[in-house]
Amino acid sequence: MTDEQKNKALVLEAFDAAFNKRDDNAYQRYWSPAYIQHSAHIPPGREGLRNLIVQCPPDLKYEHSLIMAEGDFVMVHGRFSNNGLPKAWVTLDIVRVENGLLAEHWDVIQDEANETESKSGLPMFGNEFSRV
Repeated sequence: MTDEQKNKALVLEAFDAAFNKRDDNAYQRYWSPAYIQHSAHIPPGREGLRNLIVQCPPDLKYEHSLIMAEGDFVMVHGRFSNNGLPKAWVTLDIVRVENGLLAEHWDVIQDEANETESKSGLPMFGNEFSRV
């Protein structure tokens, strides 16, 4: 396995543990103690992430479609549905991996457009429009 493949697997495993499995210890196991958060939606540090996870609706679902890596950076196109908001979020998460832990994070977040809202007529995530 290349370093990029390992980093992609790590990011997907961490996101699944934190957001789908709601693993109370995921933030300690996968995120660096010196974790740097650049998101406007998440308070700083590992504790900010933990507090976000605790506050998420219990049926929150994270899924990914495209993942790319170069060196220590991983980019994931994903969707957070059942997020407690009127629309699912389609995201691009950029994560820097250091020493086998998620060390830094940036994101771009957009409300998911439905079929009538999509000017292109194409879904923002996957091959079909979400029915959620």
